[in-house]
Amino acid sequence: MPEARHRGWALAAVGMLLVSTDSFFVRLSHAGGVDMAFLVAAVSLPVYLVLNRRLEPTKPLDVIRAAPAAFASVALLGGVSQTAFIVAVTRTDVANVVAIVASAPVMAALFAWAFLSEQTPGRVWAAIAVTVLGVAIVVSGSIGAPRLDGDLTALAAIAAFALSIVVWRRNPDLSRFVGLAGSAGATLLMTAPFADPLGLDVRAYLCAAAMGLLFNTAGRIAHSNAPRFAPSSEVALFTPVETVAATLWAWLAFAEVPEATTMVGAAVIVAGVLYGTLAASLRPRLPR
Repeated sequence: MPEARHRGWALAAVGMLLVSTDSFFVRLSHAGGVDMAFLVAAVSLPVYLVLNRRLEPTKPLDVIRAAPAAFASVALLGGVSQTAFIVAVTRTDVANVVAIVASAPVMAALFAWAFLSEQTPGRVWAAIAVTVLGVAIVVSGSIGAPRLDGDLTALAAIAAFALSIVVWRRNPDLSRFVGLAGSAGATLLMTAPFADPLGLDVRAYLCAAAMGLLFNTAGRIAHSNAPRFAPSSEVALFTPVETVAATLWAWLAFAEVPEATTMVGAAVIVAGVLYGTLAASLRPRLPR
């Protein structure tokens, strides 16, 4: 059991680290959020289907027939989360978007309690509070006057993301590849009427390819598998890792040197994650 939980933590951490590059690629593309969401979904959809064909014995239609409600839920929630996050990055400061990510552990814990009767230990609640504090410190020096629609879009993205963790947790046998393919399909349906992906700069297509072929796709696969091994609240506890990582990518790629508050906040976030995960396994057990 501890080994399985550790595997879930590792998948959640790696998944969020890979997904943290989304804001970097979207910003680098200089394309609209809807256009990028459409392109990334168009690239990633065949990738998920090929992986399902090569690595899983069950065909997509059989997966959908076996669990139509679960498939529809992860497809819709994943599509909303992906689209809203990418659009939010283009409508408000990245710092604001990744700050709102800090609410994911709280939302996931509440959703897990409401829908799964999953009890969240006090240790995890304390860790959630610490990580939220850390993110607040990170963005305290950079939040100016964000656009309200961008912030609300980011909030919708993270709410859908947190709820999707609970759905994945409740359906451990649901094919991750087919579910994520459904998410990509939902994104295409939602963005197609508003997207104009033709005539963009080559850089936009390269960024969409990087996200759809590797970073975003691999991150979503890893993170969607994490709830198979660890409780929803603990999986969501790793989402603030994106705040630290996204700041690092901006530093390396755009020479945006982090402020002192960013460094302090990052340390607090790491401390919170370590307390919520490793502290329990390192705590000495009393002999019976």
